[in-house]
Amino acid sequence: MKNDLKTIWQYRGFMWATIIRDFQVRYQSSLLGVAWLIIQPLAMILVYTLIFSQVMKAKIPGNDSDFAYTIYLCSGLLAWGLFSEQLSRTKSVFIENSNLMKKVTFPKFCLPLIVAFSSIFNFFIIYGLFVIFLFITGQFPGLNFFGVFPVIFFQVVFTLGLGLSLAVLNVYFRDVGQLVDVALQFLFWGTPIVYTLSIIPEWAHSYLYLNPLAHFIEIYQGILLTHKFPRLEEFFTLFSFCLVSIAIGFYLFTKYADEMVDEL
Repeated sequence: MKNDLKTIWQYRGFMWATIIRDFQVRYQSSLLGVAWLIIQPLAMILVYTLIFSQVMKAKIPGNDSDFAYTIYLCSGLLAWGLFSEQLSRTKSVFIENSNLMKKVTFPKFCLPLIVAFSSIFNFFIIYGLFVIFLFITGQFPGLNFFGVFPVIFFQVVFTLGLGLSLAVLNVYFRDVGQLVDVALQFLFWGTPIVYTLSIIPEWAHSYLYLNPLAHFIEIYQGILLTHKFPRLEEFFTLFSFCLVSIAIGFYLFTKYADEMVDEL
């Protein structure tokens, strides 16, 4: 493990150049360029806010602020966007870079790491605008806001492990990639993002919490909406998800890394 980390560090220049090139290729050919990075999630947030807060009159129990539902929604949607982008790209990373894996000798673990850093880079651009919104509306949670950063770290590591497992499986069973896209749609509505737990029967809460994303999203919402710093028990729960996810992902990767090139 130590040697793997050392090798990855030696390739940090390659990783950074790939992240920059990926960002440039994605937006340089469009008229609005990087603005699409903001327009897409902003449009989704506006649609959900309009439908649920204005049409369906969704309210946050115990919070009468005019911005409560918007903050609740943004806290979940932005975190979900980071998760779905990273997972969707990681699951196909070995297939999409098959030519590179066949022709160039480098630590293949760099590829999902590149996706992770690229997703974080995109995420912080739109998240920065959300923070500005919190300042302008007087809803910034103060020092408790810094509790967001370890949660983001745990989420990215968790997604990295899960995506790594799916990426390995996707090399051998190509239906995995399609199945993940379908599963993400169900997982989105199985996570309290656009609705609150108060509308779910209490007996169903234990089943809902089988979804790891529900824990991550709830902590984000707690920090940004109720200005509550995460408890140690909550951090331990997230750490447990990360440990299991990255252990399984790294095990599958190290076991099949050499065979994947032949399969590809």
